[in-house]
Amino acid sequence: MPPADLAQGRSASRIAVVDLGSNSVRMVVYDHSGRAPLPVFNERALCGLGRDLATTGRLSPEGAAEARASLRRLSAIARAMHVDDVTVLATAATREAADGPVFLADIERECGLRVRQLTGEEEARLSALGVVSAIPGADGVMGDFGGGSLEMVALNDGAPGHHATLPFGALRLDGDSDLDQALARLNWLDDAQGRTFYPVGGTWRTLARLRMAELGHAVRVIHHYEMAYREAVDYCALVAGLGPASLARIAGVPRGRREVLPAAARMLGRVVDRIRPRRLVFSAFGLREGYLYDRLDQDTRLIDPLVAGSAVLGAREGRFGGADVIFDWIAPVFAGESAAERRLRLAACHLADIAWPEHPDYRAEHAFLRVLRMPVVGIDHGERAALASAIHARYGGQEDDMEMRAARALLTPERVAWASALGAAQHLALTLAGGAVELLAETELALDDEHVTLALTGAARDLDDGVVRARLGVLARRLDRAPNVTVAR
Repeated sequence: MPPADLAQGRSASRIAVVDLGSNSVRMVVYDHSGRAPLPVFNERALCGLGRDLATTGRLSPEGAAEARASLRRLSAIARAMHVDDVTVLATAATREAADGPVFLADIERECGLRVRQLTGEEEARLSALGVVSAIPGADGVMGDFGGGSLEMVALNDGAPGHHATLPFGALRLDGDSDLDQALARLNWLDDAQGRTFYPVGGTWRTLARLRMAELGHAVRVIHHYEMAYREAVDYCALVAGLGPASLARIAGVPRGRREVLPAAARMLGRVVDRIRPRRLVFSAFGLREGYLYDRLDQDTRLIDPLVAGSAVLGAREGRFGGADVIFDWIAPVFAGESAAERRLRLAACHLADIAWPEHPDYRAEHAFLRVLRMPVVGIDHGERAALASAIHARYGGQEDDMEMRAARALLTPERVAWASALGAAQHLALTLAGGAVELLAETELALDDEHVTLALTGAARDLDDGVVRARLGVLARRLDRAPNVTVAR
């Protein structure tokens, strides 16, 4: 499937979304507004707009001044980047504050920004859609912990259901008993037991980041990081007992999160203890991405985000294109693959040329790290490692290379073998055609119980040389077969 089809609905211009929260203001500029938009600018300012809301019912004067200054600057940056489509999503603080409407009117007038004040229901729905856009088929409950509120939404195989907005956030940390009582009233949470809880929000993501660093996790990517139920409860209890001095000594804890992180950990523990999910899956996508996803037509929403994102990256950074041709050409040696492997193979074909500008001696290593950390969603950490391993092999990397050792912790031996064979097949295809994939039309790859056969006909007869045979030999060894070349005279 060509990249143009995968990016159906993709706009030609950049789009920006500003999350005007109770604690922070963040603007993300995306390269387009299609199925897999890539962030090209992402900046946050901690303003504390809602820090006085619980005591005064009004916005913090200092926080409002800081937010105004940040929004003026971000608006100027958006104009300089020629971003015509900028939307400010205002959440709990301005929704609840007596002076919220006046503040938003001032922002629109001073900055020339389009502001959308979200209701609690809209905020919950858009946050849930953000999770669904990145994890199609998400099933369980999403919890978005912001500065001024906690949005809870039931997810049923990708469809948002029951929802609630609770008055608990990083700036409104009331007692455990109040939270317990609020959660107890949500009877629909009973249905989530044994399923998945999807935490969203910067403070809860910080907990995931700390846990990954503590364990030396192989993939330092927040999105789709998983924790088992009991592990999450115990870890939240541990962090909840830490003081600011202890947190200050831990690398990776932002200064602005230190004061609220223990209480936020305690709240996550209470939420998880109420739901009792089988696991937690952290989502990097939330409100902003849900807003973009909500704008798409239904057909575009159904596009696989992994394949779409890989297609966009491949089209932007590759030289030749032709991923669909390579995908079809190597298919005979993967005839028994699962549906999960098939989509990973398609994504890999879009990424096969991603490291071409690098020094040849470092292409395999660079390709591995680039793919392992690339800003695409729709895959878990094990699938990331498999995809990165395949592209590593495509550039001639070996299974015992240093960078591969960490990935092995996330891969079964069978998946390692699959990735090695996929990379070798791509390497053969690109070597054979030199990137001009139309040359593959007069060649064919076949697999039987004993051989991997490369058949060359017509003008492709001239492609037979020692380099091609060496590449075929690598693929054959990885499939435990003997190489065979046939040339039609």
